[in-house]
Amino acid sequence: MLQRGYTPGRLARACDVNSKTVERWLSSGRIPHRETRWTVAHELDVDEVYLWPELLAERDADERQDAVQSEFVGVFPDRASVPRDTWLQLVGSATRHIDVLVYCGTFMANVMPRIADMLAERAGAGVQVRLCWGDPTSAAVDIRDREEGLRGALPHKIRAALTYYRSLVDVPGCEVRLHATTLYASLFRFDDVMLANPHMWGAPASANPLLHLRRLEGSTWFDGYRRSFDAVWETAQPWDQSV
Repeated sequence: MLQRGYTPGRLARACDVNSKTVERWLSSGRIPHRETRWTVAHELDVDEVYLWPELLAERDADERQDAVQSEFVGVFPDRASVPRDTWLQLVGSATRHIDVLVYCGTFMANVMPRIADMLAERAGAGVQVRLCWGDPTSAAVDIRDREEGLRGALPHKIRAALTYYRSLVDVPGCEVRLHATTLYASLFRFDDVMLANPHMWGAPASANPLLHLRRLEGSTWFDGYRRSFDAVWETAQPWDQSV
């Protein structure tokens, strides 16, 4: 105010408030309402955060919320609702990363019978392909099997699903690992697109909702799920085909 030649009275008139209100801003550190802050900042030709640094935390929170909303593309009511063409387009258009984290993932070969050939083609084009299935001998798979009431079928389903990917073991750029972790979501990453399939207790993954996310600067959900995949991947073991 001194630099701009404003007295409390002059600033009060510009903001349509009482001069004592301005004096309270100065003496007690009270922060005006948003519209008034904008007027003050305009009159003094500075950013409102320069006048009230406490607002920086609020602004950061708003920006984080905007980032979450913009990275959230949509939701499918269940995984089975994702059109086949969507899966084909995502696999076929990936140029950098394809990551899959599941327990079983049988549906992928059902939806895309040429899935192994498609992944090999992408790897040949320079895409890093990382496939992570549940270890059929692990306690985590056994627990999941009992929670879904599958009566021992899940380990057999995993072994059957893996047979579709035997040809990828020796393909440069492709790697298949088995994990023994509790999964809270199945994850399907294609470059900067993520399909996250949260798990409801006792319900098969196909019956659970699926979140469609895209990576942006400041993404929280996408990067959180990406870190989750990387953490599981680091603990997973290369697939021993005798398992």
